[in-house]
Amino acid sequence: MEYEKTNSVFLSGTVSKAPEFSHELYGGEKFYDFVLDVQRLSGTVDSIPITISERLISLGKFTFQVGEKLDIYGEFRSHNYEENGKSKLLLSVLCKDVAQKSSVSDSNIIELTGFVCKPPIFRETPFKRQINDILLAVNRPFFKKSDYIPLIAWGRNALFAKNFRVGDKISVQGRIQSRKFTKVIDDVSYQKTAYEVSVQDITKYEEKIEAHISLEEKEIGL
Repeated sequence: MEYEKTNSVFLSGTVSKAPEFSHELYGGEKFYDFVLDVQRLSGTVDSIPITISERLISLGKFTFQVGEKLDIYGEFRSHNYEENGKSKLLLSVLCKDVAQKSSVSDSNIIELTGFVCKPPIFRETPFKRQINDILLAVNRPFFKKSDYIPLIAWGRNALFAKNFRVGDKISVQGRIQSRKFTKVIDDVSYQKTAYEVSVQDITKYEEKIEAHISLEEKEIGL
């Protein structure tokens, strides 16, 4: 049976943090996290967390050490974790394949198809620029599970998404971006990093299936 490809990522950049052990599955497969820096045309760098299986590391083709230039093919995945009694969203790219960097310039391309699972938050900046925050549930074809991916749309895309409803099926193309911010807890400032998809193109389907949206029976705090 052929399944619709709903989650596709291609990154080309430079390793800025070497792999560290992340977790182990029940079958014994171990996974590691590292960071890939991808530079935009503007010169801004997005530092993107990558999760990779020990099986890919053990092939020995790459060292995954700081400074190594790689092409990463994978999917943008989400996991829930608890922080101060609240459910938070942890995002990373699950590496499915890796190759030596094939181009001088960096690349950052993501394509997603999923379902709107929260009412979009539309607003305008003081300079009258339109912004829309969307949370997308992307189903994993072989598992009864979804990844919850935050999107940010600007300008005409933000206006187009203004009237989206929970359950609307959409496809987006864009890039993964990292954004640093300061959070104050009990008068103490903490430096945090948020990850989201900056939408460059968006398509809405006529189909509406609210049954796909469960948020795993938890309210996700972003």
